[in-house]
Amino acid sequence: MRQKELRLALVCYGGVSLAVYMHGVTKEIWQLARASRDFHAGRAPDSPVERIYCDLLRHIENEQVLRLRVLPDILTGSSAGGINAIFLAQAIHSGHSLEPLTDLWLEGADVDKLLDPDARPMWRFAKFWAQPIAWWLFTRPGNAVSESVAPETRAEVRHKVSRFVRGRWFQPPFSGDNFSGLLFNAFSAMGDGKIEPPLLPPGHPIDLFVTTTDYHGHLELLRLHSPAVVQESEHRMPVGFHSVAPGTADIDLADPLELTFAARATASFPGAFPPLQVREIDRLALRHDHQWDNRAHFLQRIMPVHVRDGSVERVSLIDGSVLVNKPFGEAIDALEGRPAQREVDRRFVYIDPRPDRFGSEREEEDRTVGFFSAIFGSISIIPREQPIRDNLEALEQQSRDAERLRRMVSALRPEVERAVEKLFGRTLFLDRPTPKRLHAWRAKAQQAAADLAGFAYHSYAQSKYNGIIEHLALLAFEAAPELGLPDPAAIEDVLRAELDRRGLASLSDPSGGASEAAIGFFRAHDIGFRIRRLRLLTRRLARDWENDPEISDPALDVAREAIYEILGVYFQHEGIDGLGPEFPALAANVLADPGSLLDHLSRTRLLPETDERAERMLSEALDQMPKNLKRRMLLTYLGFPFYDIATLPLLRNEDLSEYDPIKVDRISPDDARSIREGGTRATLRGIEFYNFGAFFSRAYRENDYLWGRLHGAERMVDLVCSTLDEKLPEESCRQFKRDLFLAILDEESLAGRCKMHLIDQLRREVEDKFAEAASD
Repeated sequence: MRQKELRLALVCYGGVSLAVYMHGVTKEIWQLARASRDFHAGRAPDSPVERIYCDLLRHIENEQVLRLRVLPDILTGSSAGGINAIFLAQAIHSGHSLEPLTDLWLEGADVDKLLDPDARPMWRFAKFWAQPIAWWLFTRPGNAVSESVAPETRAEVRHKVSRFVRGRWFQPPFSGDNFSGLLFNAFSAMGDGKIEPPLLPPGHPIDLFVTTTDYHGHLELLRLHSPAVVQESEHRMPVGFHSVAPGTADIDLADPLELTFAARATASFPGAFPPLQVREIDRLALRHDHQWDNRAHFLQRIMPVHVRDGSVERVSLIDGSVLVNKPFGEAIDALEGRPAQREVDRRFVYIDPRPDRFGSEREEEDRTVGFFSAIFGSISIIPREQPIRDNLEALEQQSRDAERLRRMVSALRPEVERAVEKLFGRTLFLDRPTPKRLHAWRAKAQQAAADLAGFAYHSYAQSKYNGIIEHLALLAFEAAPELGLPDPAAIEDVLRAELDRRGLASLSDPSGGASEAAIGFFRAHDIGFRIRRLRLLTRRLARDWENDPEISDPALDVAREAIYEILGVYFQHEGIDGLGPEFPALAANVLADPGSLLDHLSRTRLLPETDERAERMLSEALDQMPKNLKRRMLLTYLGFPFYDIATLPLLRNEDLSEYDPIKVDRISPDDARSIREGGTRATLRGIEFYNFGAFFSRAYRENDYLWGRLHGAERMVDLVCSTLDEKLPEESCRQFKRDLFLAILDEESLAGRCKMHLIDQLRREVEDKFAEAASD
């Protein structure tokens, strides 16, 4: 059975009250991931919605002989979208239910719940000077409520806006303590609810990043030519969490106080909430008698400059989307060094509730920008609409690099295979590839490739050498933030000086190829070469690179599993986690003693010993392969030094583990039209009152939440079906969507959270729309 992982890197935009819609979408991602976990574990689905997702995966397995697993493993977000990313990451890692977040959005995301008690008006005519503002909002011709709020909910919105504008002014009307309390209670409710296994396989990495803005900023060092180093004010302060999926349930991604800190900070809307300060979380811990054991380490990790300066208590964090509303960059960075045990289809998925914003603005471009329009536009709308073109172009460049690598390898293959056959003779492929033989053949092929490369070898060796030094310096830099360095450059300098003293000033041997010192260095530290070689083996096993009808799919699948298992052996030594508890202290002292750090890396990684284990595993795998496949694998394995010498100096991003093309998918009302045409304005109500509408009406929140689930379900089916080599019939996809829509509405009907007339209306629309499609 061929196996594939559909890996999702999710980006949740800031969208003010449209975050309620985004929660509905993320809930379907959670449901699909649960179904994928249970399907692979042979566990019975927990709900009708999950059962249909399982049916979809089973249908794919039966029809296409493909066992697909869905893994949302990178999550980023900003502002209220960041809240959704944080709760989803916690549910994925811990196995907790996401249902408490639904209750938080529907019950707690209301201005009456969020208002600070001190901001509530004490009597009817409080703040008499606010009456002109209330008149502007409520009674003047063409007033803001009449223009931006639907007739049936104007009374509710007028009442709540009236309380809002007659509260205290020139201070944030919403309570930070109330907000952080609501968030913490939701995390607690997740822990108290039903516990299931994590949604990722044990040991699989999960990364979470949300953006925040350091209002006062802090000084960072910046390298120039002249002067050499300057100080620059930096206001971005991302909060990130990295972990690997545990083997058991009910293990938090991080301390709930830290997750609350991140959620409260990223959604600290300017002017509405007070900036988050650490003392607010300390008060929260005291109220709930929660011991924050990791406090010092957490603060050191996210704000090391402030810890060093002793200014942590004065840090004020405001909404992350002020500066970074679409955190693609953090998701892209998380790809580096990511392991894979089988074929991967990597998707970047971003949720955009208002893709129609440009069209609405064009319709109103002749109208004068008014008082409130200018304020809301400057602090909420414009900062959140900065384009993602740069991020998408970076992903596209990475995909182009992957395609360029494929073309180069294909063009080189005939010459490389002739060189290998000339070096070993055709009888090589009749011999049994024992570990001892593999070792000898590999060494002979590497030396021959170096000798035949001539002058080109020096460029290649320098590329490898410099890449290794940069990687080691980065590991030390990340492990020792107390060094206070602007970048790893100073660490690179001391490592180079130490290696020069060890005889590596020149990498070439006078007689050709690499010097003995260079060979020893590469054997001890060049993990990238080993991983690239195995990556090429996996690509030669993929039909999209080379389709040989004489090699069966089952043989390819068995070989692919074996190669990925060997890759896992090397991945254990790639990051900081595998370098032992002594590494941070050695990294902190690297400027004075770089030799100890290099020696520790050699002793800890033991790459030559790892090579022996890998070659035992490879020889066993080759024994199981048919002759034509074994020949392809040996030609690639032994020919890899020839490929690497030719391609490495020319490629960028060569250290990315997932260097296959990356696809980008959007989820928005404009992309999910199976039920209702018209996009955002035809479905969502939170767009009213300058995208704040859902905070003033429970009915709006229920509407947007339901549409988020329905649109999310539709796009999940689209995503799953798009990863297949052969498309499912359109009728099959449409049937799965219909079944999911009705199951979601049935589930929400039983939950009793949403008005029945809304659920019944949507059910009629689904049945009528699909009956019409069937008749066509």
